[in-house]
Amino acid sequence: MDYLQTADFWIGLVKIVWINIILSGDNAVVIAMAARSLPPAQQNKAVLMGSGAAVVLRIALAVVAAKLLALPYLQILGGALLLWIGVQLLGDEDEDDGEEKQYGSMFAAVRTILLADLVMSLDNVIAVAAAAQGSMVLLVLGLAISIPLVIFGSTLMIKLMERFPIIIMLGAALIGWVGGETIVSDVALSGVLAADPWLHYAGAAAGAVFVVAYGKWQRQRAASAVQ
Repeated sequence: MDYLQTADFWIGLVKIVWINIILSGDNAVVIAMAARSLPPAQQNKAVLMGSGAAVVLRIALAVVAAKLLALPYLQILGGALLLWIGVQLLGDEDEDDGEEKQYGSMFAAVRTILLADLVMSLDNVIAVAAAAQGSMVLLVLGLAISIPLVIFGSTLMIKLMERFPIIIMLGAALIGWVGGETIVSDVALSGVLAADPWLHYAGAAAGAVFVVAYGKWQRQRAASAVQ
């Protein structure tokens, strides 16, 4: 326990918590959008389960994240998965407008949270692992402290989405942005990105537009089929 008395330990812990504050915004949006499809009584439980499982997943990823990011086409696959998740979450928005809302299952919500967090955390955990400087105790402790931050952010986002529905579309666009950004960041496209750095933002913007446009088209098609 002597490391608890060193300044390096506490400086590293502060760094990890601060990194998680900065990087947890998009994760909170995903958790909130997945949990809002549940009955109100189950939303807090889904947030707790999803946030806790996501942090455990990040700890496991910290060991292999750098190697995974070096594999070609993996981020393209992960980014495509995020785009699909964004479209599906946006498609749930029309359920809120009916007289009887059809609620989703707890398992489906937590599964969506974990899938999205798996992709979004690959590059995030590298920053956290770097701040930990090889200390697994520091890594685990720092990520554990970040759980309340993610839970608070997710709970706040759920309330905002209920009051301001436009946030749902903005949240889906954010997921699409991260998905597009993930795709163009793949190591297989590093040469193209180095020659044209603007493609990084173009790919991210294209992802956001795709999720919003395709998600809304799916909703309109479903509404037409019902009529």
